[in-house]
Amino acid sequence: MNSDQLKGKWKQFQGELKKQWGKFTDDDLRQIEGDYEKFTGKAQERYGDKKAEVLKWAEQWHRQPQKPKEEHAGSGPR
Repeated sequence: MNSDQLKGKWKQFQGELKKQWGKFTDDDLRQIEGDYEKFTGKAQERYGDKKAEVLKWAEQWHRQPQKPKEEHAGSGPR
């Protein structure tokens, strides 16, 4: 994953990141704001030796197919 990819999915990613890796604070997420370099730095700061594990999880998250948005009943053409 690179900075452009992280920025593009930042809103979805930050929620999942906080669920999976609870040491990231709201302040951390505001500071990272989709910047991959800042993300890797915060991963090092919060998780030290587990940084590689955090980055591997992030890469796997990015590669998984995104869930389609649910369609509302009755919103299609008539």
